[in-house]
Amino acid sequence: MKILNLAPRTGLQPEVQAKYLQFNNLLKEVEKKELPDSLLQVINQRIAAVNAETEDTLPKALKTQQAYIIKVLEKEAKIVPRHYYRNLWLPLGMATFGLPMGVAFGAALGNMAFMGLGLPIGMGVGIAVGTGMDNKAFHEGRQLDIEIK
Repeated sequence: MKILNLAPRTGLQPEVQAKYLQFNNLLKEVEKKELPDSLLQVINQRIAAVNAETEDTLPKALKTQQAYIIKVLEKEAKIVPRHYYRNLWLPLGMATFGLPMGVAFGAALGNMAFMGLGLPIGMGVGIAVGTGMDNKAFHEGRQLDIEIK
């Protein structure tokens, strides 16, 4: 099974055009990977939904369908775009490691103003964990050559 093409569109606003090109580049990168037909069918349904959108609803549809495709690729095939895990783990590190460390610093020093010290530590931990997972995905050949912005 082959991935459908996006319907050509002209006269889009510059920011919508950028989203459209990014979505199209994502589809080109996905096409390079060997995927099961069931997954390709799901992706084609999402592409057909984007092709059916009007210009007014296109920006939101591009964003939601792109996010859905990336989520399905990650869950089903473990394929991710560049920096996927880094962007996922940065806020997780701040929340799971940074805030508890900050509270511990604040309680130990007797001044809760030091609570903010934990956030950059958690951010560093999150970036380190996410970058490690991104490198692992790259070496295993599970990374798409595109960064989602």
